[in-house]
Amino acid sequence: MVSTDLYKNLPTSDELPDSDDTPVDNEDQNFLPNYLLFLLAIIWKDRNDWYFGVDMGIYHTSGENPRVPVIPDGFLTVGVNRRRPGNKSRKSYVVWEEGGMVPQLVLEVVSWTPGNEYESKMAIYEKLGVLYYVIYNPEYYQRDRHQPFEIYRQIDGKYQLQSGEPYWLPEIGLGIGRTQATVGGIDREILSWFDQYGRRYLSAEELAQQAQLEAQKERQARLAAIAQLDNMGLTVEQISVALGLSINEVRQQLEES
Repeated sequence: MVSTDLYKNLPTSDELPDSDDTPVDNEDQNFLPNYLLFLLAIIWKDRNDWYFGVDMGIYHTSGENPRVPVIPDGFLTVGVNRRRPGNKSRKSYVVWEEGGMVPQLVLEVVSWTPGNEYESKMAIYEKLGVLYYVIYNPEYYQRDRHQPFEIYRQIDGKYQLQSGEPYWLPEIGLGIGRTQATVGGIDREILSWFDQYGRRYLSAEELAQQAQLEAQKERQARLAAIAQLDNMGLTVEQISVALGLSINEVRQQLEES
């Protein structure tokens, strides 16, 4: 934590703009960071010591003017309260109101309009002290002469390109990388969080589908057991109690078998 005396003459979040009103070039710039946010809300549902911002300004003192924010597509800070005092939501992320806590990870999704992700923004995040910088560029990586997915880590104050995917972030306790998934009925490539064994965390939609399939399998197993219990001489009523099925369900299954 940094002493608040260092920030006593700086503006508050209420005095700073909360948006630059710049439209995004493609849906991924909003969708992918929000997907990661909603996934975190499942993974860390019992934790309140993290904040993930989407298309939100980060005000800091490492630049020329603390009133000029840098605005990544997404960022994650571990070690701050999810809600501000008074249960208020954040208008922007103001480093000097967060005890000097800088995000540990920032994400940029490259669009058709070059956003200097590999140049000036990288230099800003590097100077700010962001530990991990993720650049996702599936459409324009050849134009930019980079890879579709790159993650940089600060080592001795400088970003160095890392290898491996999903890439494990030990300071955060998550991995991040690309994967194929069905989202809203559409099969597509997304960014996702992974555990330390490289297993992808499932979304709420996928968890619901998984639970539904398991329930269907369990029901089919109980229906299949009716004939076996009937052969053992149990009554319809006894089978109903043993398998947790209604008497009508048991009778119908016996009639069809």
